[in-house]
Amino acid sequence: MSPSAVLRLIRPKQWTKNLFVFTALVFSQHLLDPSFVLLSLRGFFAFSFMASFVYVVNDMADRERDRAHPKKRLRPIASGEISITQASLIAVVLIAIVAGIVAGLDVRFTACLAVYLAMNLAYSFYLKHLVLIDVFVIAIGFMLRVIGGAFVLDVPRSSWLLLTTMFLSLFLGVAKRRSELVALSTKDSDGKSFDTRKVLEHYSVAFVEQMLTICAGGFVFSYALYTVSERTVKMFGTENLILTTPFVLYGVFRYLYLLHQKNLGENPTEVVLSDVPMILNFIAYALAMFTIIYMK
Repeated sequence: MSPSAVLRLIRPKQWTKNLFVFTALVFSQHLLDPSFVLLSLRGFFAFSFMASFVYVVNDMADRERDRAHPKKRLRPIASGEISITQASLIAVVLIAIVAGIVAGLDVRFTACLAVYLAMNLAYSFYLKHLVLIDVFVIAIGFMLRVIGGAFVLDVPRSSWLLLTTMFLSLFLGVAKRRSELVALSTKDSDGKSFDTRKVLEHYSVAFVEQMLTICAGGFVFSYALYTVSERTVKMFGTENLILTTPFVLYGVFRYLYLLHQKNLGENPTEVVLSDVPMILNFIAYALAMFTIIYMK
């Protein structure tokens, strides 16, 4: 069992999804407070190690299906690099780390993390086979990250931000389904089609495109409305937050471009981390947000 195999099993690259935990830190104006930053970091790593635990359990459950997939067959458990016994030990260690991290944190955060775990386990064994429910579970997972980030800091939660998060996560989840549907037309070297996700039988590219349009529009409009809401303007003492909307629009358009023109999107994390314009746009957005919120 090599260290590289363990890293591929727990997928630290996927931890970027847990950056949503920091949403409350940024928008509650505590980003420059070390004590609040430390709490958010604990929340981030708690969700990250919990997510890794779910990946391990999911890979153990799906090892037979993964072996029939041209890419997933290279995963450590499916390929035999890591045995079931070794994977079980890694899972126990991950849960122990999570228990250590959450000790002493707000009980509401721990409860939120427990709901996240239960929902993801249900997804791994059953919910991922239910049409539409599969993408809504993904969306709820991101919303739990935002809610958990607020609980760990004991700060109010914005309903508009939760709504924005829901539309964004639905957009990414539906885009992932579209990429998987496109991949169904690809044949492996033996001329056999590969489909390890049964729920795709209930989707079509046309149906998914309609959902993409709704989710993209909902995301942009809910974010724009958040920036000009009375509560937001009063909290930050400025209406300039609306100026960050073009970055959000560009991010959505760029993602759609990569999805349709480059046939990317099956792995949202890789898309975001590997596309230079997307990275530069995010940096520009972060700088604009910091300037507007913290350097009024």
